[in-house]
Amino acid sequence: MRRAVLVVNPFASQVTDERVEAVRAELERGASVETLFTERPGHAVELVEEVTEADAIFVFSGDGGFNEALNGADGRVPLGFVPGGGTSVLPRVLGLPRDPVAAARRLGEALAAGRTRRISVGRVNGRRFGFSCGVGLDAEIVRRVDALGRSREGRRPGDLAFARIVARTLLERRGRLDPVLEVRGLGRAAFAILANADPYTYAGSLPLHATPLARLEEGLDVVAPVRLRPAAIARIVGHLLRGRGLERARGVLYAHDLDRVEIVCDRALPLQVDGEDLGDVKRLEAICERGALDVLV
Repeated sequence: MRRAVLVVNPFASQVTDERVEAVRAELERGASVETLFTERPGHAVELVEEVTEADAIFVFSGDGGFNEALNGADGRVPLGFVPGGGTSVLPRVLGLPRDPVAAARRLGEALAAGRTRRISVGRVNGRRFGFSCGVGLDAEIVRRVDALGRSREGRRPGDLAFARIVARTLLERRGRLDPVLEVRGLGRAAFAILANADPYTYAGSLPLHATPLARLEEGLDVVAPVRLRPAAIARIVGHLLRGRGLERARGVLYAHDLDRVEIVCDRALPLQVDGEDLGDVKRLEAICERGALDVLV
């Protein structure tokens, strides 16, 4: 029988004891499953690093736990992502259901059939990301949402809180943002998002397409509005919702399928990776690790 490890983040917003048991039951239809629980930030990196002999590593978490798993993975053991967060971008990009039990059923079937997909990942200043990173405005919003704190159960704020923070941040700036960084080879911009997947994120069930050309098997895409004004914000939101056009939008820098991206900031700006705040940076170098990992699909 196949052997698998299930890494669970008990603090993720959709993870409960009942769901852990249901997810494990689905996975155990075709494998012997050892369940490990994370206890602190960064713990999933360590747990995944220690798994060398399994046929698969499943991660039941939100995007932060998925990111840690990517940073602990050596590329030899396939990964399966069970959506346990409020957004859970990576499994949804891979075509899995939002319901964790249904996703576990699909992943168990994929393991039994040997159905995997080889994907690329990004690495920025030494930290891997599975779907996106950003410097400037979007990272500042991530930081402000984090500052709201967590519930007593350790849950992070949801989409509504995120939307309020976005609106408040733009209102504080009166919808205006001038260039504060340079994407080498492209030009100056107000902020920048790098991604190797589309959608960039979701608002509930609604996908937001910041980098509509990005694909998990390819290199990095960069989207960087040159400056923000109220009219430009309206145009960009329209492109995000339609899923096309942002790569050709007026006043937006866009590049597709890159191996390396260098960004230099006028001052220290916030950096986020897969929705995790990595502090302030004045310079970042992002590279694409092509074909880095096998994932179950």
